[in-house]
Amino acid sequence: MVNVFAADPPAKETPKEAPKQLHNQTICPVMGSKIDSTVYIDIQGQRVYFCCKGCPDKMKADPDKYFKKAAAEGVLFENVQTTCPVSGEKLTDKSAYTDFDGRRVYFCCKKCVGDFNKDPQKYLTAMDKPASKEVKADAKESKTN
Repeated sequence: MVNVFAADPPAKETPKEAPKQLHNQTICPVMGSKIDSTVYIDIQGQRVYFCCKGCPDKMKADPDKYFKKAAAEGVLFENVQTTCPVSGEKLTDKSAYTDFDGRRVYFCCKKCVGDFNKDPQKYLTAMDKPASKEVKADAKESKTN
């Protein structure tokens, strides 16, 4: 049991680290040089700019490494998503989102945010794959029924 008296100074709280201030990308995530706006790739729903044509392949080889580094620096990449990574629905409202290791990922609804958080890598990887025609046809059928 700990006794606390009015004359005792208040317990020191551990200072919480302030959240990083997010800012747009201005440097290459691979080399750290100024970006060239003509050199970029779209990866996992994000448009990532680079300083030269040699950097995109390095990003593709280990995207998590560079996204995590950018997140630590407060970089917010340009989002180029058009569909929800969980449901495949077209994004009409971008109010449901999460920031995950340097990526801002948008969803069609808050339920999909929860599903994403259960297995982010599954959905991030799927974002780079082209949608199959069968999935689109099934989605249309379920909408009409």
